[in-house]
Amino acid sequence: MNVAGALGGSGEPDAFGPVNGPGGPTTTGGPYGLGGPGGLDRLDDLGEPGELDGFGEPELAELVRAAAPHATAVTLAVARGDRQAVRCHGRLARDSAAPCTPETVFELGSVTKTFTALLLATMAARGELALDDPVERHLPERWRPATVRRGGPIRLLHLATHTSGLPGLPPGLLAEAVPTWFSNPYAAYLDEQLREGLARTTVHHRPGSWFGYSNYGVALLGRLLTEAGGATYPELLADRILRPLDLRSTTCSPDAPDRAVGHRRGRPLPPWRIPGLPGAGAVRAGGADVLRFLRAHLPGEESELREALDDVQQLRLRLPRSTDQLCLVWNHRRVGGRDLFFHSGATRGFTSLVGFCPQTASVVGALANCGPALDGRFVQRGYEVLKHVAR
Repeated sequence: MNVAGALGGSGEPDAFGPVNGPGGPTTTGGPYGLGGPGGLDRLDDLGEPGELDGFGEPELAELVRAAAPHATAVTLAVARGDRQAVRCHGRLARDSAAPCTPETVFELGSVTKTFTALLLATMAARGELALDDPVERHLPERWRPATVRRGGPIRLLHLATHTSGLPGLPPGLLAEAVPTWFSNPYAAYLDEQLREGLARTTVHHRPGSWFGYSNYGVALLGRLLTEAGGATYPELLADRILRPLDLRSTTCSPDAPDRAVGHRRGRPLPPWRIPGLPGAGAVRAGGADVLRFLRAHLPGEESELREALDDVQQLRLRLPRSTDQLCLVWNHRRVGGRDLFFHSGATRGFTSLVGFCPQTASVVGALANCGPALDGRFVQRGYEVLKHVAR
């Protein structure tokens, strides 16, 4: 079990969130690794969140410093009670004069998994499937399930809580990724490769007995949801989540308008493409939509997805050797008597941290168009902002 993996980790990205080497989530940085620059109380000198002049501006300045020197665009979506703001800094790319705005689209990486979790809960609320359905029930025709050596079967709930026993990445993915490792490593990994990889997979742990962060598992969950829903992942997401929540810039399209250009160590990168595993890392969104998405999770917010929004926040398991818990994808931590729900994400050229606190009606979405640093400082700073705003 790797606790940083539950967050999405921090460090050099290998898949849809940062990892340390092929298939292994790192333990450095991020909310789980409390050794990031400045410590968790760095923002205490900003004063009370409700008393700031220019709500969110001091926190944005902290995020800009954490994203330096490689990011050209940073966005902070922040709310506490009735106050909310989307603060933006910079421009879309080094060679662009276009400013970063609340509609500027950032790649969200593993934050996509929170959308997949909500899609699962929404379909369960509609009676289209159940969380305890075995994977085999929703496999496409001619797909073979993974071989499970002990116990079984793997259920949808296992995929959404990283307890399926599946490895971090599917078999064959790394070989496909090598030619474009430092720019767009998963563009050549398609649905057919996922089908072949699943048939080659052997699970050695009894499903439900072992925690291990798995991009593979949530990607497979997304594929099963599309089979149950009779649509592609982008189509299903648009119909079941984006339309009901009025998310206007959110998309899975690599060529979205008003998109920021990602950067890895200052070098511009092409748009992230992940056709075979969209449920784990294809979503991108602007700050205004991130704010709407997070606020929808708060109690008292009216939504036709209310049942599903509450369901993704139900505590499902306690992480080993930790007081942190896991919901449907979301990480949960008690801080100062309050509940913090959070998740991070990254692609080669973007880093993000999103979270919310129901008790203080607080949300934070931190977005930057640079790949994650090895020390995880942007994710760490985003978590510090969440902790500060929610206090």
